[in-house]
Amino acid sequence: MKFLVTGAAGFIGYHVVERLLAAGHQVVGIDNLNDYYDVGLKLARLELLADKPAFQFIKLDLADRSGIAGLFVAHQFERVIHLGAQAGVRYSLDNPLAYADANLIGHLNILEGCRHNKVGHLLYASSSSVYGLNRKLPFSTEDSVDHPISLYAATKKANELMAHSYSHLYGLPTTGLRFFTVYGPWGRPDMALFKFTKAILAGESIDVYNHGEMHRDFTYIDDITEAVVRLQDIVPQPNVNWTVEQGSPATSSAPYHIYNIGNSSPVKLMQYIHALEKALGVTARKNMLPMQPGDVMDTSADTDELYQTIGFKPEISVEEGVKRFVTWYKTFYKVQ
Repeated sequence: MKFLVTGAAGFIGYHVVERLLAAGHQVVGIDNLNDYYDVGLKLARLELLADKPAFQFIKLDLADRSGIAGLFVAHQFERVIHLGAQAGVRYSLDNPLAYADANLIGHLNILEGCRHNKVGHLLYASSSSVYGLNRKLPFSTEDSVDHPISLYAATKKANELMAHSYSHLYGLPTTGLRFFTVYGPWGRPDMALFKFTKAILAGESIDVYNHGEMHRDFTYIDDITEAVVRLQDIVPQPNVNWTVEQGSPATSSAPYHIYNIGNSSPVKLMQYIHALEKALGVTARKNMLPMQPGDVMDTSADTDELYQTIGFKPEISVEEGVKRFVTWYKTFYKVQ
């Protein structure tokens, strides 16, 4: 099939493109290559895809309404995997308008492209951040997600609501993917594992927020990619018997579905750091700090429905995943 993957030069996007190409699909990837983090890393990812004859890259901004519309008309995609967005919780505190452009206007442009060109299935990235002030663990797609604590999370919740309206009005099948703390090779430099590794190897201390008293459902990139690729074949169907009063918030009378994509094995932040210290053979100097604004205390994914749907559970342990990241980091940055 012919796929559009947005955010193709990004962390998850690059890995998804690789998997789709390996499965024999045609892929057009778009990305605006912004400087939120090192553009060189994005270009290095794209370089690994450049010699694939079934892949075409187009530099394009999600907020470019006419550019996105023209892209859909020119290529007539069968499936769209929309991973492009302005990422990051803390960045949203200082640069909120970037999130309006990429995550709201950009998402709407993708929905419009899918609607007018009869795309068979839209999968899009949501986030575990939507659970906000929820304290009941594990987080379930049955839970209310009406109390986000960052603008980033609010835009992801908005993406789900916008997708539902298009599923309801136009019969567009949409699947939302609530990703839980993705990590691994080719990861984002603004995320903890990357920052910790860079600092430790430079002999610098690392900032540990909430004194390390947090749990995260760290999910290895290969497990994320496997779930995405399997779910693109699971096209949501309307359920005529569904009602708001009786049905799950993750489903609908429209062709709409939401899944948690997580490891379902939360790990304490200090355990994550110990796994990194072991992989590096170095004990980190730790700067213990209070909780940051916008952060949640704990995340944990209920992935029972994901397993029932695709027969797959994320399985890479933190120890193994962190070791693989360190191997990649040292190779890519030529560190001994």
